[in-house]
Amino acid sequence: MSVVVFADTRGEKIAKNALETLTYGRKIAATAGGKVTLVTFGDAPQDRLAGLDANKVIVARKIGDADSQQLARLVSDVATKEGAQWVIFSHDDTGKAVAPRVAARLKAGEVPGASTLPDGQGLIRRNVFSGKALAYVELKTPVKVVSVMPNSIPVEAASPGAQVEEYTGDAGAAKVIVKEVRKAGEGIPLPEAEVVVSGGRGMKGPENWGPLEELARQLHGATACSRPVADMGWRPHHEHVGQTGLAIRPNLYIAIGISGAIQHLAGVNGSKVIAVINNDPEAPFFKAADYGIVGDAQEVLPKLIEAAKKLNAER
Repeated sequence: MSVVVFADTRGEKIAKNALETLTYGRKIAATAGGKVTLVTFGDAPQDRLAGLDANKVIVARKIGDADSQQLARLVSDVATKEGAQWVIFSHDDTGKAVAPRVAARLKAGEVPGASTLPDGQGLIRRNVFSGKALAYVELKTPVKVVSVMPNSIPVEAASPGAQVEEYTGDAGAAKVIVKEVRKAGEGIPLPEAEVVVSGGRGMKGPENWGPLEELARQLHGATACSRPVADMGWRPHHEHVGQTGLAIRPNLYIAIGISGAIQHLAGVNGSKVIAVINNDPEAPFFKAADYGIVGDAQEVLPKLIEAAKKLNAER
């Protein structure tokens, strides 16, 4: 069996979701004693690529930006040459754009947003209807394409020693021109965070965000916000989670001053534990929460911060 995994290895280090995707591919290959080929692009250092736990790494140095059409041609070409039965992506912005194109090129069935490995019957689970239901999908095509939801598969320890090759095929000309790059800044990227502390309009203004940020720091997590908060300019748009923002799956999601509309829940209901702080006992979010506190955020947050500091001091 041959498994091709696509991962973005750009940046100062390889992102957690890329390592999760590689782990997913290795587990599928292991069921039949197959080999894993990782496909990537950009200028990642040779030693970083060689340190990945894959049999082979193929890197397209001439592709510098995430042009979905170029990447679809790249992955399809490698998958064909390697005789791949499985092609694995992360279900991030790039994966959402490239995986369907690859599936169409390879005449392959696709599971977008998979949250499990294939079970004994070959069924793969994914969320549907904004997370209100689960679907179990069986792929019967010779080639199968899967994009994996971030934070669904624990990263396993790697055994470095991949053979690195440069892609010599033709991925075509780029049709996307990058005019500006805005980095999210320091801190843990939202898709990689195991703890997320998120605020909504109930925070009453951007000047009240200090305690929320402090709680996130004490919990070694990241900050997020609802769409109205980003639209009003209280917080940067890269922190917006929900149906029209980022979909995240942290171990703990703390929602502060967020009512819990279905559009917001669609992006966070994959969280393993949800805790809600709201002064409205009828807020819809309480129905989806594992834990809830009815109270004013400005009174509750200092107490949570002190508890987090005490916990850190005891470790």
